[in-house]
Amino acid sequence: MDARALYQAAVLDHARHPRREGPLADATHEATLSNPLCGDRVTVRARVAHGVVEDVRFEARGCMIARASASLMAEALAGRSVDDALSLQDALQQLATAKEEPPGDAGALEPLRGVRAFPARVGCVTLAWSCLRQALRSPD
Repeated sequence: MDARALYQAAVLDHARHPRREGPLADATHEATLSNPLCGDRVTVRARVAHGVVEDVRFEARGCMIARASASLMAEALAGRSVDDALSLQDALQQLATAKEEPPGDAGALEPLRGVRAFPARVGCVTLAWSCLRQALRSPD
């Protein structure tokens, strides 16, 4: 399966069947961001204890790509340290915006590699991840 097919299949699956979508009643961190260009809106809530993202949930309104990216993000982050979560956000930003194709397997981010072929959709893919960064910077 080529990278574009992987991107399409994983993104469609996460968009149609999002993981970790919904409220998180005992969240310690929260942020909401919108993309005014397309109307996407994402809220990310996380429960962080002792430097570890114990749980993360999202609520998203918008395009399939924004919802799929939020779902992939939430699935990839539970159980990671805050530093690892922020590093993963940096890696996603690099994967989506680098002028040259980043080498190697991007692990949990691999399904999002295909966004580089669609520059107009980079904001859709990065919205939830930017929201995550903002949430994790909020005080406990």
